[in-house]
Amino acid sequence: MIIGVPKEIKTREYRVGMTPAGVRSLTSRGHKVLVERGAGEGSGLRDSDYVAQGATIVPSAADAWGAEMVVKVKEPLKSEYGFFRKDLILYTYLHLAAEPELTKTLAKSGVAGVAYETIQLEDGSLPLLKPMSEVAGRMAVQVGATSLEKERGGKGVLLGGVPGTRRGRVVILGGGFVGRNAATIAVGMGAQVTVLDVRGDTMAYLEDVFGGAIETLYSNPTNIEESVMRADLVIGAVLVTGAAAPKLVSKELVAKMSKGSVIVDVAVDQGGCIETCRPTTHDHPTYEVDGVVHYCVANMPGAVPHTSTWALTNTTIAYAVKIAEQGLVAAARADRSLLLGFNTYGGQVTCEPVAQAHNLEYVPVGKLLG
Repeated sequence: MIIGVPKEIKTREYRVGMTPAGVRSLTSRGHKVLVERGAGEGSGLRDSDYVAQGATIVPSAADAWGAEMVVKVKEPLKSEYGFFRKDLILYTYLHLAAEPELTKTLAKSGVAGVAYETIQLEDGSLPLLKPMSEVAGRMAVQVGATSLEKERGGKGVLLGGVPGTRRGRVVILGGGFVGRNAATIAVGMGAQVTVLDVRGDTMAYLEDVFGGAIETLYSNPTNIEESVMRADLVIGAVLVTGAAAPKLVSKELVAKMSKGSVIVDVAVDQGGCIETCRPTTHDHPTYEVDGVVHYCVANMPGAVPHTSTWALTNTTIAYAVKIAEQGLVAAARADRSLLLGFNTYGGQVTCEPVAQAHNLEYVPVGKLLG
């Protein structure tokens, strides 16, 4: 199979879809990998590093997109829609529940869109979402702490406090991979941490891991309202696989928060779990609503590509190899977790939560594959 790795073009997206080690996993099996010139520079990877592992450097995005399977990091932007075609396999993060135009364009063009974030194991875990969730969770506290500084519009609270002063209050909505990693950093900084979730086993696990260092609360409207109103930093860490994130914090509740508080919504690429959130970029990461600072960068891990690119390829390459070796249909028939990654196929939307998010017809991929 011919695999293409184009350069990412989202604002300040420094990650790349494959490391040289990932390239070797494919070229050593006889496949051809086309890497766009300079695609790895943001992650500290030279073209020569790729060539040494068997890749072919191509001069343009069109050359990389001309491959049978394209491996990326982020969803395609409008300028890339022209590369879509019926025989293309697109393997990347898609987050289509927040992208109506992209969803319709992918389906109409016949692209087989395989989304990292909906590949799901039998136990319900999302192995390809996990590494970036870990990065984003840890970054959320870092950027939240910085945004709390007075010169950045925050209330001037140090999360860890100092003797004789109160510690910063961090409220984390969701106790999954993002929430767990956010809690790790927040506790390490000495903050007062509350995690809200609806899963009893998740809350029990968090209390086992963190002991008395955090407070867990059942996620219901009353507990959310009381916790958010007194928080210095609120981190949105809610995920419903493939679907738009539920809105847990209303704009009315945001207005009740104290001025200079900070919201970091990691779920923004799935529409966000806080009503006042909208996607921002690394160039302009924050804005204010009712005096509350909002940080809603949709590709947070792109700011730490040296960590993120390696962590991502470590998990995505195994499925890329399966697809290249067996072909997409045979690989999906042999591995149900990969089958769940199909978001568009054969001109149809094949992920039910995505179809529901945009009021589109849903066609099970199994029906299309026979």
